Amino acid sequence: QVQLVESGGGLVQVGDSLRLSCAASGRTFSMGWFRQAPGKERELVASIIWSSGRTYYAASVLGRFTISRDNDKNTVYLQMNSLKPEDTAVYYCAARATSFSQQYDYWGQGTQVSVSS
Repeated sequence: QVQLVESGGGLVQVGDSLRLSCAASGRTFSMGWFRQAPGKERELVASIIWSSGRTYYAASVLGRFTISRDNDKNTVYLQMNSLKPEDTAVYYCAARATSFSQQYDYWGQGTQVSVSS
């Protein structure tokens, strides 16, 4: 129903920055960024509620990553600074349809972020 199109990602060095983008085809309640590294569980990195702007960050990225929204473009961004090798993963954009949604309803296809040491 709602399609999410991700862009960004790439191969960078330790300490570099990247900005991921996720454009949604329709409005949702909230958007989040997940990541999954080989052999590891998928984890929620950051999320934002569209109406209020309330954000959440995983402890591992707090102070380094910033999630933001652009209403005109219906797009959410993940600014990643001071990247570390442990940030290497496939990053997935996801969305919750409504405030009553207890899980993420829509998912992007993922974008690879690789941080070399």
